[in-house]
Amino acid sequence: MKFKTNKISAIRGHYLDELKKLYPDREAGNFLDMIFEAYFALSRIDRQLNPDHRLSESELLKVHFAVKKLKCFIPIQYIFGKAHFFGLELFVDENVLIPRPETEELVQWIVDDCSEEGAGLRILDIGTGSACIAISLKKALPLAEVWAMDISKGALVVAHKNAESNQVEIKFFCEDIFKKDVVKGLSTFDLIVSNPPYVRESEKLEISKNVKDHEPAEALFVNDNDPLVFYRQIAKVAMSSLNPGGKLFLEINQYLANDTIKLLQGSGFEDIKLRKDLNSNDRMIRCSK
Repeated sequence: MKFKTNKISAIRGHYLDELKKLYPDREAGNFLDMIFEAYFALSRIDRQLNPDHRLSESELLKVHFAVKKLKCFIPIQYIFGKAHFFGLELFVDENVLIPRPETEELVQWIVDDCSEEGAGLRILDIGTGSACIAISLKKALPLAEVWAMDISKGALVVAHKNAESNQVEIKFFCEDIFKKDVVKGLSTFDLIVSNPPYVRESEKLEISKNVKDHEPAEALFVNDNDPLVFYRQIAKVAMSSLNPGGKLFLEINQYLANDTIKLLQGSGFEDIKLRKDLNSNDRMIRCSK
């Protein structure tokens, strides 16, 4: 790596030109701002006030390798090994999906719905991944007892790490939701929540390359022939495991909202409410046993 100057303004300009070949201009600039903030605690204002700030060789290497990974479309959250969700910092790697703002909206709905409930509330998060939902709920509802399951052992390693770093107690267990006896093995719950795989294979063209190529496909995609396969099984488990009057919260595919509602009605759920996300997409459902 040879640069005429190691001034941060010049370094940023060089790598901005590189990233703009692959990303929209604004996104490329945001990536570099995030790198300087994460690695050197230099905000955009800091750099504007001190454009002649110089980077050392080791600092240059950090920027270089981060940009190199971005050029391979590795999500920046995986590069940093962290993501922010519902006011929390979470560790993330290729074993788990990167938490999305839409899922924060689902968590907020649950918190608002359960804010008056006290000790004894039992919650199950199905397909917990990074445990972003489970940990956020435990933080917001500290008297609740929170369980979380996933089929991926790698994801559960991440989930345990996040629970520990955020100082909450979650009862994690590794289980396949499609296992014949999974219903018998579960306790009863007052609330079940899930953000299962729901993106159809035919929708892959709508998915960005960094997501499609690097986030765990098994946590994202479903076959077009049966796109509600997870919802059907979750509904079955919820019907058997929810206490009378218990609630089921789901994040859903915006294109399959009506089909999902019909599935839940056919499974015996009542008081089904559909809610849009901040982008006005049908994104989440609440229903009751």
